[in-house]
Amino acid sequence: MEESAIDSNKDSSEATEDLEPLEPDDGGTFQQVTNLLNIMDSESTKADTAGAGPDMRKALASVIITEKATAEPRVVMNALIRCLQVPEISTQRKVNIYNILQEIIQQEGELEEQCVHRLVAIASEEMREVLEVEGYTKAEVASDTLVALSRNHFSVVMYEMQHRLKPLDLTDEFVIITLAKLANGNVFEFMPYMGITLATIFTMLRLVNEAKMRQVICGAMETFCETVQFYLRHLEDSVYPVMTEEQFAIKLFPMYRYFVTVWLRSHNPEVKLGVIKSLRPMLNLLLPNDDLREEVYDYLPLLLAEYQGGLEALFITQVLRQILEVSVITSTPVPQMQLHTIFTELHIQVCVRAPAQQQYSIQNVREIEHCFIALARSYPKELMKFFLSQMEMSKEAIRVGTLTLIRAVVGADEPRMNIRTICLAIRVVKNTVSDTRSKVRMAILRIIGQLALAGFQDRIKGWGLKYVSMQLTLSTYKLTNRRESFHQRDLEEKMVHKVTMDTVKIITSSVSGMTNEFWVRLLCYVMETDNMEVLTPICVSLTNLAERQFQGADAEASAASTAGKSRRVDLPAPQKLLARLLVLMSAPYEGEGRGVAMLNLLRTLSHSIAPSMADMWELEIPLLVSYLEEHTKFTWNQKTWEDKLIQFLRLSLKKTRGSSWSLRLGKELNNQIESFASPSLEKSFLYRALGFTLATGLEADKVEVLLLELLYKTDYSKDFDREGVILCFGLCAQGQVKTVLNVLQDFEERIQESEESWQIGAWRKDHPWRRETVKSALMVMYSCVALHCHWQMLLTHVDTPITAKIIHHYTSSSQDICLKMAFLKSVVQVTGAIENLKGLENFQFSQKTTLTAIVVAVIKAEPTDNLVSPVRTMAMDALLNLSKVKPFYSAEENSELMDISIHSVISLQPPGKDNESIKALYANALCALEQLMEGLMQRQLDPKGLQEMVHLLEKWILSEKEWEREKAMNLHLHLMQSYVQSIGVCIPLKLGQFGMLVGLIAPRTCDSHERTRMASTDVLSSLLDLHASQTCSSWGVSKESELGRCKEDLQSSEVEKIFSASSRIAKVACMQFNCDEVVSLIQKLCENIGAMDLQHDKASVTWIDAFLQMRVKELEDKVAEILGAILVHLPVVDHPEVQRHLIEGILLLAHYHQETVLTSLLRQPLPMQSHLMEVWLAVAENVAFARSMLHGLMGRLQARFTPRANATSKADIWRLAAVDPLMTLCTIHLLIEKMDKADNLPDLLPDLVYTLLMQLGSSQGPEAASPVLKTWRLIHSGTLPEEINLQRVTIRSMQLLFKRLDNERLAGALQEQGVWSLLESSSTFLHGAGLLARLCIQNMEGYRQRLSELVLRGMASEVLSCRLSSTAVCVEFMSDPILYQEKLLKPVVQLLEKGVDEKDEVLRVLSLRALGNMALGAPKKVKQYRKLLLGKCLCSLRDPGGTSMPSEGMEALTKILVELREGDVGPFFDAISMQCRSFFDNESELLRLKAFLLFRKLAKVVRVSKKHFFKGEVKRAWVPLMLHCQDPCPDAAQACVETMYQCVHFWGCKGLEDSSGRSGTQGEDEMATFQMTLCSFLTQKKPAVLYSFLLETMTYIKSNLSRIRMASCNLAGVIMRQMSEHYLRKLDFVALRNSLQELQLDSDVGVRGAALETLKILDACSQHQLLASPEGTSSVSRM
Repeated sequence: MEESAIDSNKDSSEATEDLEPLEPDDGGTFQQVTNLLNIMDSESTKADTAGAGPDMRKALASVIITEKATAEPRVVMNALIRCLQVPEISTQRKVNIYNILQEIIQQEGELEEQCVHRLVAIASEEMREVLEVEGYTKAEVASDTLVALSRNHFSVVMYEMQHRLKPLDLTDEFVIITLAKLANGNVFEFMPYMGITLATIFTMLRLVNEAKMRQVICGAMETFCETVQFYLRHLEDSVYPVMTEEQFAIKLFPMYRYFVTVWLRSHNPEVKLGVIKSLRPMLNLLLPNDDLREEVYDYLPLLLAEYQGGLEALFITQVLRQILEVSVITSTPVPQMQLHTIFTELHIQVCVRAPAQQQYSIQNVREIEHCFIALARSYPKELMKFFLSQMEMSKEAIRVGTLTLIRAVVGADEPRMNIRTICLAIRVVKNTVSDTRSKVRMAILRIIGQLALAGFQDRIKGWGLKYVSMQLTLSTYKLTNRRESFHQRDLEEKMVHKVTMDTVKIITSSVSGMTNEFWVRLLCYVMETDNMEVLTPICVSLTNLAERQFQGADAEASAASTAGKSRRVDLPAPQKLLARLLVLMSAPYEGEGRGVAMLNLLRTLSHSIAPSMADMWELEIPLLVSYLEEHTKFTWNQKTWEDKLIQFLRLSLKKTRGSSWSLRLGKELNNQIESFASPSLEKSFLYRALGFTLATGLEADKVEVLLLELLYKTDYSKDFDREGVILCFGLCAQGQVKTVLNVLQDFEERIQESEESWQIGAWRKDHPWRRETVKSALMVMYSCVALHCHWQMLLTHVDTPITAKIIHHYTSSSQDICLKMAFLKSVVQVTGAIENLKGLENFQFSQKTTLTAIVVAVIKAEPTDNLVSPVRTMAMDALLNLSKVKPFYSAEENSELMDISIHSVISLQPPGKDNESIKALYANALCALEQLMEGLMQRQLDPKGLQEMVHLLEKWILSEKEWEREKAMNLHLHLMQSYVQSIGVCIPLKLGQFGMLVGLIAPRTCDSHERTRMASTDVLSSLLDLHASQTCSSWGVSKESELGRCKEDLQSSEVEKIFSASSRIAKVACMQFNCDEVVSLIQKLCENIGAMDLQHDKASVTWIDAFLQMRVKELEDKVAEILGAILVHLPVVDHPEVQRHLIEGILLLAHYHQETVLTSLLRQPLPMQSHLMEVWLAVAENVAFARSMLHGLMGRLQARFTPRANATSKADIWRLAAVDPLMTLCTIHLLIEKMDKADNLPDLLPDLVYTLLMQLGSSQGPEAASPVLKTWRLIHSGTLPEEINLQRVTIRSMQLLFKRLDNERLAGALQEQGVWSLLESSSTFLHGAGLLARLCIQNMEGYRQRLSELVLRGMASEVLSCRLSSTAVCVEFMSDPILYQEKLLKPVVQLLEKGVDEKDEVLRVLSLRALGNMALGAPKKVKQYRKLLLGKCLCSLRDPGGTSMPSEGMEALTKILVELREGDVGPFFDAISMQCRSFFDNESELLRLKAFLLFRKLAKVVRVSKKHFFKGEVKRAWVPLMLHCQDPCPDAAQACVETMYQCVHFWGCKGLEDSSGRSGTQGEDEMATFQMTLCSFLTQKKPAVLYSFLLETMTYIKSNLSRIRMASCNLAGVIMRQMSEHYLRKLDFVALRNSLQELQLDSDVGVRGAALETLKILDACSQHQLLASPEGTSSVSRM
């Protein structure tokens, strides 16, 4: 073989060398092709200029070469062949070249002979090279290239291949492969070479040892055989026949024998598989030959032996099936001696060897079945005998496998198995019917079904039907009583049941003449089985059986028989069957669509169930079937279907009206309740059908029995059953209201309901009912009765007993969650029933109040921090329903319910992401709240109701918890949208309401939570739309667009962007507001400042700033309200930035509306809070603005002292408005203190000083109280600190002002002389004011003129305090020449003249004093004004009101008389003298003092003309003068002495003048001497005067002054000593003695002593007088 291979290589090389050289001159094509091939070989990933990747570049290069070959095929082919001959090129390059060559060959067809020969030689050489990994790919493409060439150059290629295929010489692998491809692609051309090719290959078989080469040959043989078969089938298309089929078979059989005997025994599985696969096409050629067929049979054991190996069994079985089926066709069965081996091996494949590891196990079994079918046709008896022997074994797998094969045999396709074989098979099966194993039973059932299908129905009657019936019952029983621990067995039993049902279906559809026993069994099965899955086939089977029975009955019926009778079959219980089928039909798509099957069964059995319903069923059942057929289990509607069934039941029962049919049906429905699981669709419909059926019953007592039985057997712990019974009772109430209520009452009585015991468990030990559970059911039963009963019955029973019982059961229980839910559900149903009462608007639900109170209590009892049940949601639904029935809730009740419900839901924290159940509860609660709020708002669908709703939401909108804000805002949005949709423009919002609504929502546009921002923007948009529609204002597309852009920006997470968007929204909305709405908006914004976080406050002030900047000029009438809102809420602002924004807003308002702002600021309470101080500090920072504000503040203070002017503008109204002077003063003090210290306020200083002094004066008088501000709240918010009062604040302000003068002399004088202390005290204020004025005159030269003018203006004020203060200042100004110099004296005198005539005494005194001071300040003008001055002073002396005026008048006269002469005084002298003398004995020491001084001044003034008059005055004044020399007031006594001595000269006694002139002051002795001298003088000169002096003196002993009484006693004694006897006789000694004796009782010791001494003198005088008289002498002698 090595030598032959070497020879072959030599031949190929010689052939290559013999080829002519390629043309070198190809016009550069070779280079171009080379370059393109280089591109294709490139592995670079760099993209070219077009951006194409490497794969595209390679494809493009290949296309270019191919396209070029179209134009120059020879040149390109030569170039490519030349490229193949280039040494050491890569395998990939060769592959690319061959692929291109294949494309060119397919494209061009025939090529030049030289190119073909060169390419064939090169490709053949490449194909036969030593194979490696890359070489295999190269050889494969070379082979494909040769095959491509063969299409047009077959002889050249075939010559090359035959040349390489030599007998007894093992050729190369790809030579065989290429020959197979050539045969497959060129059938007819290859046939002449087929014989020699097969013969040559056969000679190589012994040389092949490698597995790969054997596989190649097997594959080639498979292709060759298929090619031959194709050739034989199309032999007529061949140009000339080559060989017949027999000749091919003869040539092929040696190879078949070699494959089976040698290669099939190889240990390589791939070789075995190749051999087996090649056998089938070889057998197709061998088996038709009778001679060769027998020889093939001889090699069957070798094939069967391969089952023992690891080869895939399917391929072996396919070969066996091929052989066995041909044996049947040709009637040449396999030798009998091989049967057992075949039976055994094939049987083992089915029964024993579980071919789970094999890929084609199922296909293998199917092939084996076909093998046994073929064997059964050839050897039926032997096969059945073998099956019987296998069935005798007890192994389940063997029996099942055997039965499976038997089933395949009896079910063989045409031609059918002969009857003898069938009988033998049935005999084998019957031997195993007692086997109870599941798989065996299923196999037998399948055989029975297969027999029926195969047409052998008569062979299964009897044993077969009985077996099926038995298996149906057995499997149902096992499934019903299955155990949890036998899961695998249950699955097997289910399979048995399914196979049984399939068998029943087959039997009933194919077997005629069915026995009645089988009919009854199936019918009872439907009635009793719990396995619902099989009902569909059973019903179909029953329908088929019934139809067959009807057909048979119709055929046998006599001519006299009616059709109705022939359509009837025997039914055990028609009502029971109908009840069963109705309930099962409620789930029509279960169990493979049992609804249609049962409807068809009902229709078929209509005459048997209820003949009266048959006609109706013929019409209605097809409609129901049509509905089910139009839908699927995914598209149907359960409720719609149940409604159709109930309607069907209603029509059916209507046909039996007047009979007990419906009652019996109800009893059957009642009996089936326990047959169905809870929950289930069937049982749900069962309760509904039962209630409807009982509602049509005629015998109420029997209905009561059924209902009571239902109540007792219900397990109330199961929600489903409880709800089902409730629905049943409700439906029953449609026709049996009284019956249902009687049953419920009877049930309550029987279970012994009481508050102490609840003995329900006594009736059902298996149902340990709880008290609350039964109460829950009873409540809902009552409400369900109300919901379903007739409206007339509802009116009669809704209050009592229905609602009363519901309330009783709830209030008499522990009120757990379930009970609450039942109660709330009952409330909803009862109220829903009442609401549905149409045309009964006057019905009043009397229990509404009680129910509402209970529901509210339920809501309040729910925890506000978590959500654990739907109680909250149901309670709100109940309230919603209650709100719809009469009597309707009042507005207050509506509000309370809203508040409670909102608090109950919004305070809930959102559930976690993973808690789906709580999330559902949460969503339901929110939805219920929205519906409740919307429903309650509908009762008050007007602006007031809207405002009340918003008021309730406000605290939640302002909540610190973001989830509460979000929920509140979403609820607000929902209700706002509902309001807009419901009311629209019908009822406009109240004035200011729009602003309040927007003010609440606006700050939320800057909320930290994005969803809240979005919701708030939607609310704003809704409000703006509503306002625009109601006011017909412009709200164009541009504004809507801007609002939309702002909303998009609000979705940002950047705070600055959010605030910017919010501000833009404010500016867009601003122009929609009128002034009143702006006020309400700002009030609301301010009101909520501080209610939340800083971001909220910043948003509020952002909106305030935006609105003020755009609308400030228009807000003149609203400034006070806006400012009031800002100032009221400014104290709560903690953050400096927010406070700064608000203060800037105030200053902006003040810039445009100063008077209004000033009034508002001054009406703030004291003490001045920090926020207000911040406002004024901001004012103080701007000096010019601060000066303006100071001027305004002064105006406010001065307005009180000037005549009230009529307002001519709105600014005047606010300027003239009453303000608290203390606040004004505090503000002035603050501004003066905080303003720039370098500014001494030259233009404001005198006005400020004057104004403050006037204010200080007003604080001392009746005007000190704050003015009554009718429209503002109380000025002072409590007791003010001591330092905050009018006096102190004013004084501090004045101190600051004087400090700004930087005058140390003035400041020191003010401090040293205690001016501030004097001013602070009300008693010394005027003195302090005068002292202050004096110091100002002395130290403020530049301000004296302005101060004079201000004083003059103040004196003209209508305010008394102002006139007082101004006059007090004027007193000092009158003492200074300033008034005279400034030519202000005349108006001042005029004002003072008026002041003297005022009613106020202090003013009169000050005016009089100022007039008196004219003698000091303008002495030259005294004479000019003497009449005025003297007249006013004289009038003051006559003032009866007190001492002040006379005192001041006398002092003024004292100063004035200095500047006047006697002639200037004129006629006033007499009056003045007499008035002055009248004050000598006045009780007032001051008046006595002033009178003595004035009298002395008069004594100095008097000259000749008045000397005589004044002398008389002195005489009349002498006794008082002498007595008052002992005046208790030292000053008065001293003045009296001086006055007396000044008047002595009027007596004309030189001695008296000398004695009085010796000393300015006199002691008691000197005074006594003076008195003695005077009395002596008078005794001598004027005894009568002395006598009158004594009488006048004695009048003073009753003086109130003790010293005057004592002086009078002393003076009386002196006079009596000096009195002459003549005048002594005139004395009434008794009276004198009595008067003196009374003084002995005086409290003063001095008086008593003086009186005693005088009494002694009197006694002495009396004794002397008696002795001197004749009567006296006689009396003495008698003594």
